Amino acid sequence: MKLPTLSHLPRDTRDTLFVLAVIAWVIAPLTPEIPLWCSLLSTAVMVWRGVLAWRGQPLPSKWWLLGLLALCLGATLISFKTLLGRDAGVTLVVVLLALKTLELRARRDAFVVFFLGFFLLLTHFFYSQSLLTAAAMLVALLGLLTALVNAHMPVGRPPLWQAGRLAGSMALLGAPIMLLLFVLFPRVAPLWGLPSDAMTGRSGLSASMTVGNIASLALDGSVAMRVRFDGAPPPQSALYFRGPVLSYFDGRAWQARPPALPRRWRLPADLQVTGEPVRYQVTLEPNRLPWLLVLDATPQAPVLAGKTARMTRDLQWILDQPVTDLLRYEVRSYPNFSHGPRQGVPGLQEYLALPDGFNPRTLQLAAEWQRDPRHAGAGNAQWVALAMQRLRSEGYRYTLDPGVYGRHSADEFWFDRKAGFCEHIASSFVILMRALNVPARIVTGYQGGEKNSVDDFWTVRQSDAHAWTEVWLEGQGWQRVDPTSAVAPGRTGTLQRLSPPRGRIAEAIFGSVNPALALNLRAAWDAVNNRWNQWVLNYTQSRQLELLKNIGFKEPNWQDLIYVLCAIVVVASLGGAAWSAWERHQQDPWLRLLQQAADKLRVAGIGFTANSTPRHMARQLLAPAPGSSPKASPQGQAWHDWLLRLETLRYARPDAGQAPHFRRQLATLRNELKHLQWPH
Repeated sequence: MKLPTLSHLPRDTRDTLFVLAVIAWVIAPLTPEIPLWCSLLSTAVMVWRGVLAWRGQPLPSKWWLLGLLALCLGATLISFKTLLGRDAGVTLVVVLLALKTLELRARRDAFVVFFLGFFLLLTHFFYSQSLLTAAAMLVALLGLLTALVNAHMPVGRPPLWQAGRLAGSMALLGAPIMLLLFVLFPRVAPLWGLPSDAMTGRSGLSASMTVGNIASLALDGSVAMRVRFDGAPPPQSALYFRGPVLSYFDGRAWQARPPALPRRWRLPADLQVTGEPVRYQVTLEPNRLPWLLVLDATPQAPVLAGKTARMTRDLQWILDQPVTDLLRYEVRSYPNFSHGPRQGVPGLQEYLALPDGFNPRTLQLAAEWQRDPRHAGAGNAQWVALAMQRLRSEGYRYTLDPGVYGRHSADEFWFDRKAGFCEHIASSFVILMRALNVPARIVTGYQGGEKNSVDDFWTVRQSDAHAWTEVWLEGQGWQRVDPTSAVAPGRTGTLQRLSPPRGRIAEAIFGSVNPALALNLRAAWDAVNNRWNQWVLNYTQSRQLELLKNIGFKEPNWQDLIYVLCAIVVVASLGGAAWSAWERHQQDPWLRLLQQAADKLRVAGIGFTANSTPRHMARQLLAPAPGSSPKASPQGQAWHDWLLRLETLRYARPDAGQAPHFRRQLATLRNELKHLQWPH
């Protein structure tokens, strides 16, 4: 049996299949965010509805719909323990949209589907505001508009491309209004922004470090932040963006626990900087964390709008609230600095603590070094140099896959595996330093970055996450020591990154691509994304107010935005009215005068067709009504003569050189029209 092609299907079937395709496009990007059962159920329902439309079979009864709806409500409640909130709400909207297609019988039902689709389209931005998401939603918007326009064409079988062209025209006409609202509509919290759980599931740094968790970030190539330097940037090996400082170790994980010592013994920051600062601007991706990532060391608070930051005693800058949307701030950091106490104080004991019963061989190694006569009288700097020399000379390796470490992680690193990622190395190094009575701690953050040659921004990715150490030296305070640089100098010097081995499919796809071309394409795409972030996602209220300052407002606020928006709307309306009047003036003045006469006669009860000529209208005026005298009334005769003169003026129009005569005669006829009496 030969199946009918799409062009030969009945219009209802064709339109239904098109609507189902658009709905599938809207739902598809949400599949990673909604439960698996919801994706499978929605797919099955829409396939079922498509088969019914193709075969022309009746739709299921309402009992089917009620049963499926009850099942979906129960499944949503089981999945999220609630029917409220972002994830549960989006799941329910997806379910309702899919089920509504099963009662798609009339235009009224179609309109409900369209508007549910428009609403669901907006929910994608709860999960991602990337350029790709925006592009996909623009396609979905045009598809929904096309379906909506097509539904308003009830007669005949208009082609979908015609409805699509009209929908595209509507979108283009609405683009200036959309742009105006985007630029000037006040971004007043909490009406403007994402819900508090919109960033759930983002990867990144955390306030604790278990050996192995930073290695997982090395597999994540997503952007953590973008940096633009004012002037020459520091060398790549000096790009240490400071995050959480971890000082407490329980044997398994490092945490940033507040010191247990009395307040008077707690170490002050005691930050001292010298030399010229490095000025730069950071665009931080949302991460649901309250940390501002800056280069060491930053004595003044970063400049950012609407938020307050404070510096901890560990030189980490922290916000009062998590970063849930794109955040841009300006920083001044000093590469030459010192911080912490210069002489031994009781508070340093906090950075010597080790849990009992862990890493006995590492403790034994430290004891042997201390008993060795060659190291008699060694200070903290000598112990650091000795440990770094061991890392350089005894075959230690830098790897993403060192295996699963057990209870005694430092022992396994120093004596058994001799392989690890940055957190394995840093953790083992700090444990050894503390065993040698050297105060030490772990600092996590990002190291390095990649300069984009297209827009000169430095892109720092999650794969640049790093862990290094700080040790306390007499007379110097806390000093950065990166033990990973002893094992793999390329990690911090030339920024050589480890990457997981590719599978066969990935190798077949990327193995034949020129690496230089791939890097250039990636740089171009990063530059485009950065522009999207800078000009769209990061267009905040502060930038709106800055725009008002540029046009003359001294101390603008959001009310001023409303005034400017209203003023532009009024000016645009007046401009539209002037344009309409000008268009009417551009119309043929003779035709306009004829139309005025026809309108006046219609008011008197004398109707004409749209294409009636002045002569035809004149004859109709003098035509006697049935059963009446053929003699015309004086008013009718006056109208008759006026219409003939109007026709004579049209078709006996003088040459171009006598145009003023034509305009004078037309003005005379226009004036006479005002004084003509109603014909009887």
